[in-house]
Amino acid sequence: MAAPQKKGTILVTGAGGYVGGQIVREALESGYNVRITARTESSAARTISHYPSYAASLSSTIVPDMTVLESYAAAFADGSIEGIIHSASPLNLNPQDNVRDLLDPATKGATTILEAALKYGGGKVRRIVSTSSFAAVVDPEKGTRPGHTYDEKDWNPVTWDLAVKAQTVIAYASSKALAERAMWAWIDAHPDASFTLATICPPWVFGPYAHELSNTATISESVVLLNNIIDSPCVPPFDFGGYADSREVAAAHIRALEVPEAAGQRFLVGQDFRYQAAVDAAREALPEARERLPVGKVGDWSPEEAYRVDGSKATRVLGLKYGTLKDTVVETYKELFRARALEAKA
Repeated sequence: MAAPQKKGTILVTGAGGYVGGQIVREALESGYNVRITARTESSAARTISHYPSYAASLSSTIVPDMTVLESYAAAFADGSIEGIIHSASPLNLNPQDNVRDLLDPATKGATTILEAALKYGGGKVRRIVSTSSFAAVVDPEKGTRPGHTYDEKDWNPVTWDLAVKAQTVIAYASSKALAERAMWAWIDAHPDASFTLATICPPWVFGPYAHELSNTATISESVVLLNNIIDSPCVPPFDFGGYADSREVAAAHIRALEVPEAAGQRFLVGQDFRYQAAVDAAREALPEARERLPVGKVGDWSPEEAYRVDGSKATRVLGLKYGTLKDTVVETYKELFRARALEAKA
């Protein structure tokens, strides 16, 4: 297979994360040079080690605090950055102080990367793609909303004042909505910036990691949900009615970076999700899943009892092709079973 044509250098924040790792892989395979941000040298080295065949295309810069503008100066120093994917965001489901632990870092982190591109980018940055969330789309107050279909026109209506007092998961969802709104407000206030913005709003993200998973201690909050079903007596009830595959989310970010029509657009990337459907698919395909996942009510996915998600805009505008829930959950459980086996030997 011919090597992809080189496409210039992009900056990726949050590269050490689950989604960030897949974005880096997708970018490298697409022909980009990638500069990752990391809080420490050791973290940067660990992330870079996951892509041994792309060593010449990977560089790193240390950003100890993504809310401090000056932290980004070195990232842009050589004048090579043409695009940015901002996938870093605080994930804290148990904040002691909503403003300090969640809302401030989420919103300031989101706007600081825009300020950095403006101040240090030298007019070369053309597009910034930010990882938002279905949490910025769904209205938690409306519950399961039978008969409703969510798409990009929907917004979580939370206000800052409500978010300050919100509990745990609702506070996190609020931070995602407020961070994305802050980015769009910044763009509106800077019409002369050299770059445009696109946002990606995935629901639960499942699917493989970009590197081999050796343990389950630090897996993503979404993958934890599937991991917790292993050896559980029951299938979880409905919570978030959508999912996306980690590889699809990564592809959506790269396409949003490249497609002219993505400028100024948000994309709900995902499909309908019910835990029973996921368990049924895994049990059908994997012998180990048949032994270790609960049966539940086979085939009872009750889609009419809760909202649906419409991720078709990403297909129309970005050319994104969705896979099947079966492929996603099978790949996820294969990794989880392997990781658990390694843990058992350790």
